[in-house]
Amino acid sequence: CATVLMLDISHSMILYGEDRITPAKQVALALAELISIKFPRDYLELVVFGDEAKVVSMSELPFLNVGPFHTNTRAGLQLSRSLLRRCGNINKQIFMVTDGKPSAIFDDAGRLYKNSFGLDPRIVNKTLDEAVQCRREKVTVSTFMVAQDPYLINFVEEFTKANHGRAYYSSLNNLGEFIFVDYLKNRRKRIQSGR
Repeated sequence: CATVLMLDISHSMILYGEDRITPAKQVALALAELISIKFPRDYLELVVFGDEAKVVSMSELPFLNVGPFHTNTRAGLQLSRSLLRRCGNINKQIFMVTDGKPSAIFDDAGRLYKNSFGLDPRIVNKTLDEAVQCRREKVTVSTFMVAQDPYLINFVEEFTKANHGRAYYSSLNNLGEFIFVDYLKNRRKRIQSGR
């Protein structure tokens, strides 16, 4: 199984007095531990996304902080797809932990376009296009939503439908339970390589 864990490090992950980043980091560390001990041949990468996306080593994970960043979900998905493309013909999945609101993309000239107010159709449409591209490449996206706003839930439902993926609306207390069950369930699906 090849998994990319996408972790939202935008400023909204600590807004409104709710620390969403610490439980997300704890779950990522636990997932890495599970995979390294029980399934050492499985592939796991960690991608963080704020204004941009980047690969982060598990050793850096405990020290990650949110920044004054927007949420460039599209960049995170593009980087994740690129990493998974190298893995050959095995089960491929993305676990995305987010509060659900994309608020930035890179435009065609490579400039960061951002809008924190509501759901900007320009940003939303490009993000949904990326969900469709993941589906075409047989990459399932499981979204772990750590916010409860109805308009954000509507976006996640639309995103999930475009990808044919899964969405979990999780409190911070049961985030790990959802991720581990989903990981183990998808790992048992057999594709040609048997990993």
